[in-house]
Amino acid sequence: MNRRGQVAERRRELKAQKRATVRFETAPGHQMQIDFGDTKVWIGGERVRVHLFVGTLGYSRRMHTRASLRERQADWFEGMEGAFLRFGGVPTEVLIDNAKALVEHHDAVTREVRFNARLHAFARYWGFTPRACAPYRARTKGKDERGVGYVKKNAIAGRRFESWAEFEAHLDRWTREVADQREHGTTGVQPAERFADEAKALRPLAGRAPFGQLRDLVRKVQADCAIDLDTNSYSVPWRLIGESVQVVVLAGRVVIRHAGQVVADHPQCRGRRQRIVDRAHFIGVAGFEGPVRKEAIEIAPAALLRPLAEYEAVAGGSW
Repeated sequence: MNRRGQVAERRRELKAQKRATVRFETAPGHQMQIDFGDTKVWIGGERVRVHLFVGTLGYSRRMHTRASLRERQADWFEGMEGAFLRFGGVPTEVLIDNAKALVEHHDAVTREVRFNARLHAFARYWGFTPRACAPYRARTKGKDERGVGYVKKNAIAGRRFESWAEFEAHLDRWTREVADQREHGTTGVQPAERFADEAKALRPLAGRAPFGQLRDLVRKVQADCAIDLDTNSYSVPWRLIGESVQVVVLAGRVVIRHAGQVVADHPQCRGRRQRIVDRAHFIGVAGFEGPVRKEAIEIAPAALLRPLAEYEAVAGGSW
């Protein structure tokens, strides 16, 4: 073979190497792959650029699709939460591409990954492990990349919609009646049928509220033995005056922690400029029920506070 032939052969090898895909299968409930793709859709007589979130369970190939006008971090989170709700549970890990909204750094050589801090909080809240596919090797996430193309070609191409609501309703109906019911080209089984084995392996949702409803804040305890939140004030044990405390707002509760311990737990007030008080927080304060005690007092008896494990269970893990 002459030199020109050798060069041509080497080019073919490199091209094949670039396209080569190592297929791998995952156990039921182990992994969900997610990705975004964009396309233009006729909505209300106008061509609109739409971003499509697609989440695909690795074992059953069941899909969840969500359309949005942007591809912000919040859209990634809402896409994942929509998938958890559709599937009725959370997989062990979620495999993502190296989207800037989620991954701050991924070294192609060392494979060192640095995820966005809020993604870490989101993953901890829902109880899954985030994984990033190798840079420039999106084929390691092929199930979902093919899913994005499938949605574009099968669910959207050649169709027009009168409104955004009609478009969303179409995607939901198409997912249930077409994508979940087709015989999958790789498994040879309908995703809905194969999902029967996967559903039992997913982590239950346990009634968690959407992550966006959880607020994790830092406040300073004021001289009136309270912290300020949304124009209202919530009492804290008096000995913490001047200290910074962690305030977690979740599921209608305002939970206040200091040095890793829950020191106050109040129902969230929906009004404005209200003062929410636990009288136990003022025991020993002059003018309340006698002079301030000189000896140290307990932050609060155990009966007044829930065990920390209860809050961690609600939030899907320790904060």
